[in-house]
Order: sequence, then structure tokens, then C-alpha cells
Amino acid sequence: MSLVTLSTGASFQAGEGSSILSSATSAQILLPYSCKTGRCSTCKCKVLSGKTTALQLETGLTEQQKKQGWILSCVRSATTDIVLEVDDLSGISLPIAKTWPCRISQMNMLAPDVLQILLRLPANAAFNFIPGQYIDVIGPNGIRRSYSLANADFASQTLELHIRSVDGGVLSEYWFGQAKINDLLRLHGPLGTFCLRETAGLDLIFLATGTGIAPVKAMLESMDNLPVEKRPKSIMVLWGGRNAEDFYLNIADIPGGHTYIPVQSRPDANWRGAKGYVQDVLLSLAPDWKNLAVYACGSNKMIGSAQTTLVDAGLLPSRFFSDAFVCSSSE
Repeated sequence: MSLVTLSTGASFQAGEGSSILSSATSAQILLPYSCKTGRCSTCKCKVLSGKTTALQLETGLTEQQKKQGWILSCVRSATTDIVLEVDDLSGISLPIAKTWPCRISQMNMLAPDVLQILLRLPANAAFNFIPGQYIDVIGPNGIRRSYSLANADFASQTLELHIRSVDGGVLSEYWFGQAKINDLLRLHGPLGTFCLRETAGLDLIFLATGTGIAPVKAMLESMDNLPVEKRPKSIMVLWGGRNAEDFYLNIADIPGGHTYIPVQSRPDANWRGAKGYVQDVLLSLAPDWKNLAVYACGSNKMIGSAQTTLVDAGLLPSRFFSDAFVCSSSE
């Protein structure tokens, strides 16, 4: 057993061959996570002292980050006592993940390649989640894929998913070619630590690409429930897409007093809005970096670029929160 001490002062024992993340969870210490497969960077932390070993490839890190001492806690094991620079989430109480039966309640095409699915749980299901979390859907033949929840609460007894078609994706073939209303599936969740943290008086920025807008929608819809003393100073949403068809929701219609900027990376001649990448557009706005908190969801490439670019510009590293969408290894 090795002792893992966090920069926050918390500590726990980590068994040999067990991931640091799983050992922390066993000790009831909550660390950030998302994919748990080493392919995103949500669980990134820095080794200040001691040694660790990789249980599998850390594709969510660049070679430069590895040289600087960064590791992914979901696929790293402690081989000596270690000290890590990482924020624990001791102030957040996450619901316990469970496996539930569910049926498809509604199916709606939001864009040529994006499907809205509403899943209905049993009438007596007490499903609780925090806006920003995701679920694993277990489809035909036990195929499991992760999808962010796009609704802010479970008041309607349904869960909303935004699913993008993936060429050759096994579960995509089901969603876009075989799925029917009332199909019986299973889900496991809620999962993940992508959720609002301290918001009082801050300028909140949401960066999204593609269906990464789903958890952002959930968070925006939850803002009305915040007490006045916890409300942010301002809210801005930058949603990136390749062309006009990618903006399948009218974010401006969601209440909450936020500013919305759609950003096209491959604009046509008629586009008069922001162009390029969401992180570069934010950079051009020259915000008050010291009062900013950024929540980014979408491609791993966008998140990695945004974190580096914005922190270099003056954003506090502890105020960058993210959830990267990574394709299944079989898709």
C-alpha cells in the first residue's frame, strides 16, 4: 500500500495495481473523472513527489505534459508514497450510480446527423443527477456508450440525450437505423464530475462543440434554481460548429440572461457571425481573466487547445472545468 496525499491536504491509501482514482473513490474522496480509460484529460493531476506506473496508455496527455509530471489518475497506480497537485471535490455530493431499465419515449431529428432521444424510466424510479453529468446506455448485445444528459432535472421522469451519428459505429447503427419507440434498454448512471462549482460573482463562460452543447443546456436550465447570492456576474455561451446545420438548438431561447455566440469553423459566404474556434473567439474578447470560470465540453482536441490557450492568457488553472467526448475504441 502507498500513501497518496493531495495538495488540498486529503490523503488515502492506494493498493498496488489499483488506479489512483479507484483508490480515492474507495476512500470516499472524490476526484475529477470522465472516461476512466485514459483517453480524455478530466482526471489530470501532477506528481509533486513519488513514483507512479501506467496501467494503460495515457492518450489524453501530450508528451510535453508527461515530461512536466502530469498523469491521468484513472490509469495510473502509485508505486511509492506520492503527493499530487489536484483538486478534490469534497464540497460536492454526487448521486450513487445505479443500473436502471428504461424505454425509448421519443425520437426526434435535431439535425441531419443528430438525434434527440428521450428515455423513460419506471414510474417509481428515484433517479437523481447533477446537471452536466452523463449516463452509459447499454444497448443491444450489451454494447455500452456514454451520453451527456441534456435536461436539468428528472421532473418529467425522462432523460434527454443528443446523439450524433458515427460512421461505422455499432450503436449508431442501432440509433439511426433500428431503434423504435418503446424499445427496452438499460442505463447506468449518473456518472462524471462535470458540474457547476462556485459561481457567485464570477463571469461564467461555456465553450461547446457539437453535441457538447447537451450538458451546457442542462447547466443553463438549472441556473434559475440558484439562490441570488450564488448567481454569477455574467454568463456567456460560445458554441462551435462547422456550418449552420450544426447549431441545432436555439440557445438564445433558454432563459437565464446569458450571451450566446455561435462560432463557425468552416463558414460559408453568407455567415456574418464569429468564425474560427471557440477558444480563439473568447481570447479575442479580452475578458477579465481573473474573474472567469470556463466550462468546456466537446472534442478532446478543442478542450486541450482551450485549456492551454486560456491559461496562458491569464485564466486561473483551477477555474477550467471540462468534459471531453472521446470515441469508443471500437467506433
